[in-house]
Amino acid sequence: MNLAGFAKLCSGRVHYAWIVLGIAFITTLAAVGVRAAPGVMIPPLQRSFGWDVSTISGAVSVNLVLLGALGPFIMALMDRFGLKPIMVGCLGILAFATGSSIFMTQPWQLFLTWGLLVGMGASVGSIGMATALTNNWFHSHRGFAIGLMMSANAAGQLIFLPAMARLAQAYGWEGIAVLVTVVILAVIPLVWLFLPETPAQVGLAPLGGTMQVTASVKSTVNPIQQAFAGLRLGVRSLDFWLLGITFGICGFSTQGLIGTHMVSYCLDMGIPEVGGAAFLAALGVFNMFGSALSGWLTDRMNPRMMMFWLFTLRGVALFLLPLTNFDIVSLSIFTVFYGLNWIAIVAPQYAIVNEVFGKKLAPVIISWIFVLHQVGGGLAAFGAGWMRDTMGSYTLAFMLSGAACFLASVMVLRIQVRPLAQSQPA
Repeated sequence: MNLAGFAKLCSGRVHYAWIVLGIAFITTLAAVGVRAAPGVMIPPLQRSFGWDVSTISGAVSVNLVLLGALGPFIMALMDRFGLKPIMVGCLGILAFATGSSIFMTQPWQLFLTWGLLVGMGASVGSIGMATALTNNWFHSHRGFAIGLMMSANAAGQLIFLPAMARLAQAYGWEGIAVLVTVVILAVIPLVWLFLPETPAQVGLAPLGGTMQVTASVKSTVNPIQQAFAGLRLGVRSLDFWLLGITFGICGFSTQGLIGTHMVSYCLDMGIPEVGGAAFLAALGVFNMFGSALSGWLTDRMNPRMMMFWLFTLRGVALFLLPLTNFDIVSLSIFTVFYGLNWIAIVAPQYAIVNEVFGKKLAPVIISWIFVLHQVGGGLAAFGAGWMRDTMGSYTLAFMLSGAACFLASVMVLRIQVRPLAQSQPA
């Protein structure tokens, strides 16, 4: 039975869009395992090589920034050559990077593998890729679908962080590198065998749509030109800048700070690595519910007001955590407030980008916005490490991040949703 027959057989019970969503969820899950690994690897790398936190987090900042910077071009390549080849290529780069890192002994090798190559390959789990998949396969329930897909980031924390922490204690950082490499290699055939390019390729309409909606012709435009054409359109919109700056603050307060430094912060406060990783995993539980709930609400309410409250609650949690006793009560409260909105920003932002720029352009545009997210994450990854090394504490880094979230909560209220691409397919 070929893929088209399999898809139609599955659609007799459940639309194949949900199976595609499941494959994308697993792929993102694997990519999250790679992206989350450095946060657990910092202490064992310090023990093995004597590298300081700023050196290790500097490599992490490279992959965070590069993941963002390459996003628009990866999406343009996807439009030119197809979704599946680009996804498989990114997964292959990830597997090579993490597998070859087992042999590293010098900081430049850390920057090459976990910095440069991981930054290139991690696009497979980016918001641009999620946007492309959702817009291809879902005509209805788009907010809920992308909320579920992005909740894979939380599930990745829940699954990988405790396991990686135990591997780090038993086998050092090398055990983590082996684990994520094996996981990535297992996902590649799943994507290659069961992920169609579009619903039309297997004779289906997108969920809630018609066959005409799926009509798709691969671009013949130079991918670099296409990516910059999207940027030129974006910079004409004030909404683009407001979304970009606030999403930069989102990256500053999530991936760069919590994702990279939380285990190290817990260690400073007397909580061992396994305990710190378990705490991040608990954040992931609330993150999963928060992301799915955010997607469901995005289909039903004003996305600007959602973003306002999400940033406000995140700012309160980050600003107050260093002022607490860092005990079970304060950490539990932080887990709820912060965990519920870590990835929840994505769904309302996705809805606004679709409305302003249209479904066709959304993957490239949102990837440009994601550049600022990753720049913010890179600044926090390096800056928080520098503050820890120079001041002996993460306190200032957390309070600055909380203050930035309060600024973002005000900025999102200025978003007016000024459509620039009414001629684009909806």
